[in-house]
Amino acid sequence: MSDAFISTKPIPVRERLIMALDVPSIPEAQALVEELGDAVIFYKVGMELFMSGDYFAFIEWLKARNKKVFVDLKFFDIPATVGRAIKALSSKGVDLATIHGNDSIMEAAAQAKGDLKVLAVTALTSLDRGDLDDLGFQCDVKQLVLSRAKRALQIGCDGIVSSGLEVSMIREELGQKLLVITPGIRPVDNREDDDQKRAVSVEQAIQNGADYLVVGRPIRDASDRKAMAEKIQSQIAALFD
Repeated sequence: MSDAFISTKPIPVRERLIMALDVPSIPEAQALVEELGDAVIFYKVGMELFMSGDYFAFIEWLKARNKKVFVDLKFFDIPATVGRAIKALSSKGVDLATIHGNDSIMEAAAQAKGDLKVLAVTALTSLDRGDLDDLGFQCDVKQLVLSRAKRALQIGCDGIVSSGLEVSMIREELGQKLLVITPGIRPVDNREDDDQKRAVSVEQAIQNGADYLVVGRPIRDASDRKAMAEKIQSQIAALFD
């Protein structure tokens, strides 16, 4: 596979792995962070943890340990409300945050973000063609993702969340202008069934042009979590040598 799309952004290689802290409680998340130690620098904290305790105290706990934080709450509301939420979040030392919605929502978030990098969600990696039909989207998945990526760039968002299957198309159309964060990273061989329908491997995602990879279950459910995180770090690093 061609390396033409590999990210050229000055991101430290070990920060390109984002561990998804998809666990039921903050104490479990803290234990996992401590277990992983220096194998992971960047963490995604999402809706499950938001509902389980003092979310912002946990973000402060992560920042005190020199970790980077990706808040994945996919803000979706009237533009003024989203703008105020993003403005409040920008004071928390968070590095990345996701929003959902139309142009006016993206514009409100882009205007309020300060130093926070705002990411527009394109199409969830748990959705396939049949799901999009059910939701009333008649266009091709790839065209939907590309359209949203173009609008996010024009409006002033810093990046997008996109399946690795669509990243090379985005890079071909838009170059390196947007940050691209790719979830749904799975081993291709002997992969267990789960709700990620548009998944790719570490190598596919990086070679297609992803800047960051979000990995959850392959690390969380491993018998040796730190060893699995280091294995993925090594796979990423090998592609940037």
